[in-house]
Amino acid sequence: MRKLFLTLMMLFATSLFAAQSTEVAVPSINWAKDFADGLKLAKEQNKPVLFVFSRHSCKYCVILEETTFKDTHVIAALNRDYVSIVSYTDEQDYTPRELWRSGTPTLWFLLPNGEPMFQPLVGAVDASNFLKALAIVKDEFAKMPKTGK
Repeated sequence: MRKLFLTLMMLFATSLFAAQSTEVAVPSINWAKDFADGLKLAKEQNKPVLFVFSRHSCKYCVILEETTFKDTHVIAALNRDYVSIVSYTDEQDYTPRELWRSGTPTLWFLLPNGEPMFQPLVGAVDASNFLKALAIVKDEFAKMPKTGK
């Protein structure tokens, strides 16, 4: 009986270990810790900035986060080609006055010095259209002098 119990325990432990070792890490966007840190990274890496002005209680902000920002192609493009920053109004995160908007989500594409490249996108943009926007911004940024100005 004791051998049976020990055998079952070993099988159980082995199956737990096997289940844990096969878990795949889900990719996520590498968000900068805050606005100032994000601009510093963008300058160092000479990358454009995605600045998301959001709110946790906003229906469309949640849709954006649960769909577009979970898309593996979007995540890969942002992590490779952009510095991403998010500012939540309900957490009173810092947002430059000139980027504040009454509607959320608002998505800005900025130069490394914080200046807007274009007018912002507003609302829950689907992954396909967001990827098209990322490609346009990346191409326009590449045409600019390496200082990002």
